[in-house]
Amino acid sequence: MPLECTYTHTNIIAKDWRKLADFYQYVFGCQPLLPERDLQGEWLQRATGVKDAHLRGAHLRLPGCGENGPTLEIFEYNTLAPESPRAVNQPGLAHLAFAVRDVAVARQMVLAHGGRDLGEMVTVFVAGKGEVTFAYLRDPEGNILELQCWK
Repeated sequence: MPLECTYTHTNIIAKDWRKLADFYQYVFGCQPLLPERDLQGEWLQRATGVKDAHLRGAHLRLPGCGENGPTLEIFEYNTLAPESPRAVNQPGLAHLAFAVRDVAVARQMVLAHGGRDLGEMVTVFVAGKGEVTFAYLRDPEGNILELQCWK
């Protein structure tokens, strides 16, 4: 029998949490959920396993999820581990997906605000579901996004 649970948030560790939060607010309409976080102490070091951990950041309400829906948590550590390149086919969390009205328009907005293309925009028919247009891109810090529109 599965656990009784509720999905609460997805976390992104940023190099500059304010800049990345601004991107998600401006491009996707995410709304900040106060208070901003400024967390540190022995308890955080024990919980994360990161020596002298200090986190700053905020939760953003995701569009279309309502006031009590899950959030996007964007945090920044005082020290960062070495970065490794992310790939669409890499095991683990792969991407964040946003349903948009027009993938081409949304793609241009992502690019205009510091994002980058990862692949091409494509349209394909999915049996039993319909036609989907989608594209994979990167946000300003390299996290992978999917933009999609079903018809």
